[in-house]
Amino acid sequence: MRCDGAVAVVLGTRPEILKLARVVRGLGDRARVVYTGQHYDEALSDGVFRGLRLPAPDVRLTDIGGAPRGQQIGSMISALSELFSADPPAAVVVQGDTNTTSAGAQAAQYHGVPVVHVEAGLRSRDRAMPEEINRQVVGVLADAHCAPTVAAAANLRAEGVPDHRVHLTGNTIVEAVADSLPGEQESRAMLRGFGVLEDQYVLATIHRPENTDDPVRLRLILTELGQLGLPVLFPLHPRTKAAIVRHGLTEPLARLRAVGALDHASFLGLARHARLLVSDSGGVQEECTVLKKPLIVVRNSTERPEAVEAGFATLLRPGPEISRLARRLIADGSLAGRLAVRPSPYGDGLASERIVELALALADRRVPDGSAGPSQASPVVPAPCAAQAADAFAAADPR
Repeated sequence: MRCDGAVAVVLGTRPEILKLARVVRGLGDRARVVYTGQHYDEALSDGVFRGLRLPAPDVRLTDIGGAPRGQQIGSMISALSELFSADPPAAVVVQGDTNTTSAGAQAAQYHGVPVVHVEAGLRSRDRAMPEEINRQVVGVLADAHCAPTVAAAANLRAEGVPDHRVHLTGNTIVEAVADSLPGEQESRAMLRGFGVLEDQYVLATIHRPENTDDPVRLRLILTELGQLGLPVLFPLHPRTKAAIVRHGLTEPLARLRAVGALDHASFLGLARHARLLVSDSGGVQEECTVLKKPLIVVRNSTERPEAVEAGFATLLRPGPEISRLARRLIADGSLAGRLAVRPSPYGDGLASERIVELALALADRRVPDGSAGPSQASPVVPAPCAAQAADAFAAADPR
């Protein structure tokens, strides 16, 4: 029998809003959106809700954004624990690997609320990455792991997660791109607004602490981007903008076309017509496979090897190889055609539907029909999610 329990969707950053938008819509009046405010800049928070035509969050935490990591997570756990104690949800959905993800899963588990982890099983094996610790913490706590790829599912099983808790759903980035990508006419108008020509510019974003907190790395990146022979549009993340000023790097920045932070639709519209993408973003590593664009990933390691293995992305540390590789990719006239026919490794665009089914199954404590086995081996084949979720809850619920 279906219960009326709410499913709390806990999110706090722009990527989480983008990737969970269809999940929120699919849950309908069962969704209770809790926004932690980890991203507090207008362009990275409220503007995203409006751009996706999502209602305002049901609950909004305060005094979270901008705080140190430990304080952020502690404050979020405390506030979410108070919320879940006063009005317990029937299930909690968290996404990815942010501080919000870790705090949401911890608070839910401490109150006996089942946790659905969207984009589960990504691993970089680099413990210097704060996100890697967040992923591993949630990997211990989740009741349903929504793995975006076969490799992610294999990571979870290798760590001892039982088959009945691992669900190969695909990645919601496919839907997010489809929902936000402007049409040809609108995106071409964007090019005119930024004064660039189709296929004759590079789009670059840098924001990760490993790059922005190190003045040597950041200088190297900016210097290399200034040597590509094409205009480089460089949307400035608030962290990057502050780091450039703090490190005295306005001179190498002047060789790029720095622009303000972009909303998701504008970024995708520009990425669609760029010759090359350069970024340290996890989301861009996924989006490039949907847009069929080459990407240079400027990081020490990546938790998304699928984009590299599929031939869309190349992982590089800051240094002269960035400009050398970029110039080779820019000069490769057949590259666009080769990438256009390669499938994205992230699924068929139905991940959100599968995740909604899982979340409602956990929330409703459905009785398994006894026929479900392990998740299907391909994200393009719908798994018997409801029965699997009920199996998982029966095995994991300590009450």
